Order: sequence, then C-alpha cells, then structure tokens
Amino acid sequence: MKKTSFVRILSCCLILLIIVSAVFAQRRNKTKPAAKPNPIVLAVLNDGQTLEPIAQIDKGKLVPTGGEGEPKSLMSFVNTFYKPKTNYSLIFGGKLNGTVTVKSSDPKSECAKNLATITTQSAKAKLKGFVMGLATNARTQATASGVRRLPTYAERSEIESLVRAEFAKQGVSENAVKNIKYYNLTALDVDNDGKAEMVGSFWTENSAKERNLLFFIADKDGNGKYKFGYSKYEKVTPDKVMSGELKDLDDGLGNELLLDALEYNGDTTAEIFTISKAFEGNNFSVYSRQDGKWTKVFEGYNYHCAY
Repeated sequence: MKKTSFVRILSCCLILLIIVSAVFAQRRNKTKPAAKPNPIVLAVLNDGQTLEPIAQIDKGKLVPTGGEGEPKSLMSFVNTFYKPKTNYSLIFGGKLNGTVTVKSSDPKSECAKNLATITTQSAKAKLKGFVMGLATNARTQATASGVRRLPTYAERSEIESLVRAEFAKQGVSENAVKNIKYYNLTALDVDNDGKAEMVGSFWTENSAKERNLLFFIADKDGNGKYKFGYSKYEKVTPDKVMSGELKDLDDGLGNELLLDALEYNGDTTAEIFTISKAFEGNNFSVYSRQDGKWTKVFEGYNYHCAY
C-alpha cells in the first residue's frame, strides 16, 4: 500500500472517530427533562383571594407539598406552583366550578411565605367568610354531584337534635345545650346518590370560661335518618387558647371548618377537606368514607409566623 493511501485512510478513520466521540459526548451531556410534579390540592381562603397548599397527589395518596418547609424547598415550591398567571380548577361542591389564577407570592414574606394572592372566577361559588373552597391542577373525576347548599329546615332540625344529644352526652349543661350556635352547616352530595351528607361545626358555652366545640360529618342510615359518620368534641378553656381569650374563637379559630370535597383516589366517594385555623398557622385534615364511616386519612400543617 502506498504511503499516501495509508495516510488518507488513517485521516478518514481519525475524522470518523472524532465525529463518533462527539456524538456520544452530546448524548452523555444531554440532561434529562425534569420530572413533572405531582398534582396539587390547595385551599382557597380569604373570600377567594388567597391560596394555601394542602397536599400533592401521589398514586392516589396525599403527600406533603414542600410548601411548608425550609427556604430552599419553599423556593422550589413557589417556582413550581405559584408562577403568576398559573391557573387552577376551583372545586366547589366537589366539582369544577370556576378558575383560580395566581397573581403573586412572596416566599420571603414573614407571615405569608407559603401563600399566594389570587383571583377567583365562578358563576356558582360565592366565597366569603366561612364559605371556602379547593383548587387543584389534578384531573377532576365526576363523583360528587356538585351540590353544596344550606340545609333545609327539616334537615337542620334533625341535625340540631343530634348535636344537642352529643353535647349532652359530653356533659354540657342543659342551658348551654339549648343555646347551640354554629360556624357553618353545609349539605354536600359526595357520591352523587341524591342523599345529602352534612358537614357541620357547632359550638356552645358551658360557662364564661368554657367553650364547647363539635365538628362532624353526618350521613343518612338505611332508615333515612341522619347519624354521625365522624364527630370530634372538644372542651376549650382559656389556658388552651394562646391569647387566653375565648372570644378569639368567634372567628373560627380552633374549630374544624369545611373547605370542600374532592375525589382524588379513584373510589366512588369524594373525600372531605377541612381547615382548622390556629394563631400561628393552619391545620388541614382530609376524611375518606371507609366501611360506612369517615376516617381521617391525611393531616397537614402550614406554619405562618409567631403569634
């Protein structure tokens, strides 16, 4: 073989080797696309003006969001879920009933680092005071009927009889039992069977230094009568209130309040989401109906700032 031919062949091989090496280097250096974050469920608060994280949905289960953590994870959360103009579905009555749009957020805020300011658009949902809702980017499932209303006179009368009986059972005085009050009582239809479930937050005062709280979820039994599928009674005295003032509970602090219902795990009943407002943050709970009873399946907490 002539020397010039050998040099040409060698040069071609070197060029081919360089090209192949470059291709493999590009493949090695090519970064994988970021994994798509799990869908999220958020609370719509403050008359439809504020968004707060509750949980993400991972394979049919609720998991923490990272929106309540350290600055690094919080910044990642904000960049993922609170970008301005991000849209979420407003859930009211367990169904899509409007749109929530992020306006702004400030992860460096002293007391609102895990909150976002929003605008809410809905033809049905009138969010004000104790009437709150949910927001999500998850694909909504047609389980709940969309019913969310005040109870009828007959429904309220029946529920109040249950409430009075429970307070009496807990040792509340007869006079206090006669003077029950409520934060809210809401009729939902979480499984679209035409029978309303009742979610209520009631209270009374056994004395000037004792507040009695009752949260419950009530269903109709086989005879068409309401019964508690879940209930939680609590006696609160001034030493259990951070301010020492029971009147601070008048705005709902300390008692569980309904947010709304959302089906997220693929069964036939929407889960019920609640909020318990505290002095330094908010607690969230989620209930799922299992074997005819409501069971708490998730608890979360977002710290805001020191009282």
